[in-house]
Amino acid sequence: MSNTLSEEAPQPIRSVIAARMDRLPWTRFHWTVVVGLGVSWILDGLEVQIVAQNGFAHSLGMDNAQVGLTGTIYLLGQVVGALFFGRLADRLGRKRLFILTLAIYLVASGIAGLSTDMWFLWVFRFIAGMGIGGEYTAINSAIDELIPSKYRGRVDIAVNGTYWAGAALGAAANFFLLPTGNQEFADSWGWRIGFFIGPALGLVIIYLRRHIPESPRWLVTHGKELEANTTVDKIEKDIKASGRQLSKVTDDQAMLIAPMKSVPFGKVVRVFIVEYPKRTFLGLSMMITQSFLYNAIFFSYAMVLENFYAIPKGDIAFYFFPFAIGNLIGPLLLGPLFDTIGRRKMIFATYGLAAVVLAISAALFQADSISATVHVVLWCIAFFFASAGASSAYLTVSEIFPLELRGQAISYFFAVAQIVGSLGPVIFGALVGDGTDRNPLAGGYYLGAAVMLLGGLIALFFGIDAEGKALEEVADPLSKVKEPAAAKGSEL
Repeated sequence: MSNTLSEEAPQPIRSVIAARMDRLPWTRFHWTVVVGLGVSWILDGLEVQIVAQNGFAHSLGMDNAQVGLTGTIYLLGQVVGALFFGRLADRLGRKRLFILTLAIYLVASGIAGLSTDMWFLWVFRFIAGMGIGGEYTAINSAIDELIPSKYRGRVDIAVNGTYWAGAALGAAANFFLLPTGNQEFADSWGWRIGFFIGPALGLVIIYLRRHIPESPRWLVTHGKELEANTTVDKIEKDIKASGRQLSKVTDDQAMLIAPMKSVPFGKVVRVFIVEYPKRTFLGLSMMITQSFLYNAIFFSYAMVLENFYAIPKGDIAFYFFPFAIGNLIGPLLLGPLFDTIGRRKMIFATYGLAAVVLAISAALFQADSISATVHVVLWCIAFFFASAGASSAYLTVSEIFPLELRGQAISYFFAVAQIVGSLGPVIFGALVGDGTDRNPLAGGYYLGAAVMLLGGLIALFFGIDAEGKALEEVADPLSKVKEPAAAKGSEL
């Protein structure tokens, strides 16, 4: 395998950094990583929830289709942000990007709350989406590279699931910000205040992120072995100071790394299409199926409750809040099983069960035989499983490709998934119509169930058994070179 070396063509490095990181016990450092980086999904969930309840629609003169388009514009912004910042995350590092992208989101979301017309709102929703899209690429890369392999599955799934903590926060906030008894406040100020919640939370997190180090794995592949060594030394020193012992890392766990500045785009294409075509098919399938279902349901659920069940806008939070909590609990409870039972079996189970329950709810909805409460309960059950499955899609695409392409892999698969998924809000917004005909929307629900089942089957047959394995064991780094007999060199 040919490698593109940096201009200085540095000497290969014999590194045990990966082995040192994977043998670490769970520490306060790892909690800092989870809290500091996991907020991205909380912010995204908050953003989606604020828009889903469309408190701005009346004051900005928007109909259902335009509200749905607002969600689509945000998702398209995520696509652009992921593509632009994904390659930068691989070239410039994870830390620089997860500071920059959060700052972009904070500014744009805050300005969106000052919107005076529909077009102003759309512009800054797009920019806020760019920030969140960039967050996904840098954050998933950093988390997978900083968390020990035996915890990676459950942590990644749980962190991705915290999207629903943000959604629950948004639902609780909207209860106070969009009160039916004070519609003038809801239309004039309530929804605007909602857009300021995310930036206020993000300002605190930016300070915390400053103390999260660059990924030592990324540092080694870019020739910064001293900085990587210093970072891991500090983590190990803190662990030993707490009285815990660390297992010894042996020389046979070392890898010979030829540092790379960047990967040419032609090589990127070759990796995805020629070297790992089945993994590419797997990643695209999982990301597209979960994105379509989630974007379709959650950018339109408020319209469904309002139009088909006559639920007042200010009361929708009562129905959504427990639903969001169920989505949050799913990844927390099911996540450890992805590390024990295994990736493929659990992905198939979660996708499949979600599809079955969603199809049942569609049939009952079409027959007009359930109340809003029962419909939400069925949604809770379906997405208890779907939430864990959707989170595992991000885990899958971030761990099955070489380290040097991790940020780009996430960005490309995320972008394709969101392009397809962005059709969901528009399609389902149109299917809701004026709330008089249930058949079109029921057909949309059946389609969503079929899409999820297909994704689960693909994962079962094409999935990778990555549980408990080091990232370098799942996919060799592009910078890894064959070590000559009796090799000697610098070791980290």
